[in-house]
Amino acid sequence: MNQAQHTHDLIVIGTGTAANIVARGCRRAGWSVVVMDHRPFGGTCVLRGCDPKKMLIAAAEAMDGVQRMAAIDVIGGEVHVNWAALQHFKRGFTDPVPAQREKAFAELGIEALHGRARFIGRNNVDVEGRFLSARHIVIASGAEPVRLPIEGFDNLLLSDDFLSLAALPRRLILVGGGYIAFEFAHLASRAGAQVTIVERDSRLLPGFDPDLVDMLIERTRALGVQIHLGHTVKAVRKQGHDVVVEAETAQGSVSFTADAAVHSGGRAPALDDLGLNAAGVTHARGRLMLDAQFRSVSNPAVFAAGDAAGGPLPLTPVAALEAHVVLDTLLGKAGATADYTGIPSVVFTLPPLARVGLLEAQARAQGLAFRVKHEQVPSWYTAQRVNERCYGYKVLVEEGSGRLLGAHIIGPQADEVINLFGFGMRSGLPADAIRHAIFAYPTAASDIGYMLP
Repeated sequence: MNQAQHTHDLIVIGTGTAANIVARGCRRAGWSVVVMDHRPFGGTCVLRGCDPKKMLIAAAEAMDGVQRMAAIDVIGGEVHVNWAALQHFKRGFTDPVPAQREKAFAELGIEALHGRARFIGRNNVDVEGRFLSARHIVIASGAEPVRLPIEGFDNLLLSDDFLSLAALPRRLILVGGGYIAFEFAHLASRAGAQVTIVERDSRLLPGFDPDLVDMLIERTRALGVQIHLGHTVKAVRKQGHDVVVEAETAQGSVSFTADAAVHSGGRAPALDDLGLNAAGVTHARGRLMLDAQFRSVSNPAVFAAGDAAGGPLPLTPVAALEAHVVLDTLLGKAGATADYTGIPSVVFTLPPLARVGLLEAQARAQGLAFRVKHEQVPSWYTAQRVNERCYGYKVLVEEGSGRLLGAHIIGPQADEVINLFGFGMRSGLPADAIRHAIFAYPTAASDIGYMLP
C-alpha cells in the first residue's frame, strides 16, 4: 500500500497520557487520526495506577493521622477502614473515565477502536481483523508487570488486581520490594492486613537515597510489616484457601502462607503482542531502539512515547514530556528533545519518600565536587506538629557554581516539597536563590532553606 492509499495520517496504539497528547495534538493540526486500545480507554495511570492508588491511599492517610494522634492520647476510640466503601469511592473517579475519554476523541473527530493492534507491515496494523495504514504510527501501549520466572506465577495477583480487590485479604504477601510493594504495604497494613514483603536483593528501592530508604524501612516495620531480604521466590502454590510462597535464601528454603500474594516487582514496556518484527522495528531486551525524537531507528514511520518507549523514568509527567517531543516532531518542529532535568519521583508511603536529581553515589561517580547536608530532623516543627518521627533529608549542591545537584526527602509532605526543588533545578536556580525564597510559615516548604548546605 503506497502513501496515497493510507487510511489515516496517524495511528496511535494506546489511550493513556502519551497517546492522548499525540492524538489530540495531531487532530487539532488537521490530521486524520485513529486510536485503539484492547483495554478500557484511559491508560494505566488513570485507571490502574497512579490515580486509583492515590484514591485508596486517602484512607490510609486518614488512618495514619489518627494513629499518630492516638499514640499521644489526643484521639481515642476505635477507627477502621471500610474497604468496600473505599473501593466504591475510588470507582467514583475511575469508572467514568473510559466513556469520557472516548467522548472526547469523538468530539475531536478522532476515530476510536476497541481491540488489540498488531503490526502487519511498516505502516500497517491489524485491529481485530480490520486493516489500517497510516503515514505515522505511535506506540503508546504503556507498561505491564514483568513475568517472573516463578513456578505458579499465575497464582499471583497483579497490581491491577490489588487495586480492584472487593475485599482486603487478612494476610497479604508482596513479591518484590519496589515502590509498588511499599505503597501497597502502607495502604494494606493501615487498612488492617498483616503484610509481608519478600525481596530477592539485599537492598530495597535502589533508585532512592539509601540512608532515607533505611528510615522508610524502619518506619514500615514499625507498622508491623514483615520485610525479608535475600529471598528469591521460586514457587507460588495454592493450598486450599491459602497461597504459599516458597523462596530460597542463603540459609536454605523457606515458605510463607497468606490469603493472597501480589506481584509487586517491576514493569516493562508492553510490546510483546505488537508484532514489531513485521514493521521492521528494531528492539532488544524488551526495549525499542529509538532516536532522540523517540522515532524507531529502523522504521522512521514509527514512534513511541511514555512507558512503551522504555525511557529512564517511567512516570506520567515523563510520558507527557516525551509525547510532546513526538508531537512536535510529527508536526515539523526540528530538533525537539526531552529534557529530564529536575523531574521528581515519589514513593507514596506514609510518610512519602521523594527524590529529584542525582543520588550521592551518582554525583561521586561523575567526579563532581559538591557539598552534602544530611540530617534526620524529627524535632523540626513540621514533624512534631503531626507527631511523625520519620523526617530526614539529604541535599547536594555543587561547589563553585552553587548548582543544585540532588534533593532527597522523607517526611510529612515530602511529595509536595520535592516539587519546589525540582522547579529550582529545572529553572537553573542556584542554591542561594532557593535559600532566599520566601515561603508561607509554618509550612513544610519553609524548611527548604534549612536543608541547603
